[in-house]
Amino acid sequence: MAVKLIDYAAMPLEKLYAAFRTCYSAETPAEIWEKIRAEKIGHDQIRKFIAERLKTGHASPLEQVVFWFAISNVSRSLSHQFVRHRIGISFEQQSQRYVKFKENKLAYVLPESWSRAGLAGEYEELTAKISALYARALAAGVPAEDARFVLPNAAPTNFHVMVNFAEMLHICDLRLCVRAQWEIRRMVALMRAEIKKVLPEIALYLQPKCGEHRMGYCDESLEDWRKCPLGKVRPHKSVLFDLYNLYGSQKVRALSEREFSAVEEKEQL
Repeated sequence: MAVKLIDYAAMPLEKLYAAFRTCYSAETPAEIWEKIRAEKIGHDQIRKFIAERLKTGHASPLEQVVFWFAISNVSRSLSHQFVRHRIGISFEQQSQRYVKFKENKLAYVLPESWSRAGLAGEYEELTAKISALYARALAAGVPAEDARFVLPNAAPTNFHVMVNFAEMLHICDLRLCVRAQWEIRRMVALMRAEIKKVLPEIALYLQPKCGEHRMGYCDESLEDWRKCPLGKVRPHKSVLFDLYNLYGSQKVRALSEREFSAVEEKEQL
């Protein structure tokens, strides 16, 4: 697996600052940018302002910071999970229809669990047979788009990805969780590491959803929380509900239609 940050939006912190400031200032965006370019607003001031805004959960300005990644030698199994992220992200993936793979170039992804189980040899024997059959099919005139039918989820693939920071946060929420499959967790960790090299100020927010800069608690099942190595330093949501029921004004219950109407009336005001 290889993950490389190819590029990212120029002046990302300044863009974030201007986007946030536009929402909370009487100044126009052009006037805000004039101050930025004239260096009337210092870098430290920009960083502190962004940090305070990120604490509020105001997410829409984060869509204006964009990253481009080159990702290679991940499995098709991973790709089926990755492309489920659809908002704020764009994929270009290596085609199995237009790319004809050579038998000796199909380096299948081998999960460590197969080696631990003592089945790596059988795994490699099967993939070698698949590669040979795939090559014979191509040689016999079977189109690549049909020959690929025999290729397994272990077949390697490559991505060129564009993703904005808001979606990157969401991806890390889910895929850095220890419940995520090992391969996509490793890939996302490498994406985070690449961002950290160039933008450490915002990379610290790229955490699993239980992170102190995200929800701060686990919302998975109690069973999964108990198995998690982070369970010792991250509370489960049930603990928070128990505390609320113990010290809150009343027990958590379903909202009535009358209460929903009160919320709607307040929104209209």
